[in-house]
Amino acid sequence: MWYIILGIVVILAVSVIIMYNKLVKARFMVKNAWSQIEVQLQNRFDLIPNLEKIVREYAKHESSVFEQIAKLRVSWVDTSAMDEKLEIGVQAADLLKTMMAVAEAYPELKANENYIALQNSLSDTESKLAYARQFYNDAVTIYNTRISVFPLNIIAKWFGFKEERLFEATKKG
Repeated sequence: MWYIILGIVVILAVSVIIMYNKLVKARFMVKNAWSQIEVQLQNRFDLIPNLEKIVREYAKHESSVFEQIAKLRVSWVDTSAMDEKLEIGVQAADLLKTMMAVAEAYPELKANENYIALQNSLSDTESKLAYARQFYNDAVTIYNTRISVFPLNIIAKWFGFKEERLFEATKKG
């Protein structure tokens, strides 16, 4: 009789360990996916000063855009909160669109080789960022599903696993 009880306890303990490890792996996938977004956002911010320098030479009177970009870069460095970084990233994308629109008004700038190279680098970074966001959302979906389904939801509750937010593009109202 004791062997049966001991066997059941061992099976339960092993099951809990396996389920806990699945949850930990899923949580690390979410963290890894977020770090990939951060890397691409940082790449974008690293390209901005060079682009700004080239555009500024042609569009000296567009100082408000450049001031906003400088403020965003400072905010990016000063924060570590995921929500804030995402919002700063969205604002930076909007300002980059504005800067590109400014550049459209200057045919000489659009023909500048450095500008073209930076524009290509930004385009490449935006593509990688889109992929990183998709990877993040996939990882979050897997993680959130695991902490929501039986019996993993019990283990998740015991060990304090919390639901993660999906990346959603903010909409301007």
